[in-house]
Amino acid sequence: MTTLVIQIPAFNEAPTLPAVLAELPRELPGVDKIFVLVIDDGSSDDTGRVALRNGADFVLRHRQNRGLSRAFISGIQFGLALGADLIVNTDADGQYPGAAIAELIAPILSGEADLAIGDRQLKQNQHFSPMKRLLEGLGSAFVRRVSFTKVPDAASGFRAFSRFAALQLQVYNPYSYTLETLIQAGKGGFRISNVAITTNPAVRQSRLHKSIGHFIWRQSGAIIRSYVLYQPLRTFLTLGAVSFGAGAILILRFLITYFFLDPGSSRYVQSVSLGGALLVAGIILTIFGFLGDALRASRKLTEESLIHLRDVHQIGELSQLREFCGQPIYSKFHPFPGD
Repeated sequence: MTTLVIQIPAFNEAPTLPAVLAELPRELPGVDKIFVLVIDDGSSDDTGRVALRNGADFVLRHRQNRGLSRAFISGIQFGLALGADLIVNTDADGQYPGAAIAELIAPILSGEADLAIGDRQLKQNQHFSPMKRLLEGLGSAFVRRVSFTKVPDAASGFRAFSRFAALQLQVYNPYSYTLETLIQAGKGGFRISNVAITTNPAVRQSRLHKSIGHFIWRQSGAIIRSYVLYQPLRTFLTLGAVSFGAGAILILRFLITYFFLDPGSSRYVQSVSLGGALLVAGIILTIFGFLGDALRASRKLTEESLIHLRDVHQIGELSQLREFCGQPIYSKFHPFPGD
């Protein structure tokens, strides 16, 4: 039995959810069972109730708004507990076509990939403004460099994960999961497939990006934070080497002048102070790198324990399921009060 869980993080998406849910396939070749899961991230409208009325099998409801990353991981954890062999993540605003899910999961079903990403074909996408195409393209190029992957559309949230890949996912950035999970995938050696898709026109402004400047600021911060998290030794050794090298050059300038060019001169004496400070900073940054690497190794052991717990934690009788990790679950067995 091959089980597919289609998860949809949603926050105040009651107007768009009916159309999104109507597009989702309920039967697919190579898949025996399909569950549709909506993660209601503390919505103030009827997002959860609308989801159940329009075909969702489960609604996992956060008691308060916790952000897209937390909603994404909650869905991954619940999907694994349902026994998912594949998990597809899509948006609640209708950007991604439900009909493309069959193509998206094909590389995973055939064993060619652990992670499949819907490529929105940024250069040809007529639903994106020229500025958005440019920024998305530049951002994707940068992420490819730091993640050691070949993903043309790094910010795409239309993704399919094998159980192997989903078990290992961890997201520490509260803003967005797309970039961090790519860096993690590159670090973990996931096989990645890119599937070209067409997107639907936007029905509203993005809630993640308030402006171009906000988009650049938040995405840049997410990339830097994720890279430092997964590559602490390389990051701090590089910074330490730059600082140490600059300090050494300044001190050498003073020593060469003092002993050879102008013996006994106090010229460039300020280089000694600045150079010494840079040398000390370089040593401290190097120590930070080794400490960060030790913490990364310790975190890896914790993550492996968590992977084991996720793999063995299976939900038994669905009709008795009322909560998951302290968050309420609604379904046909336990509908919303009054329904």
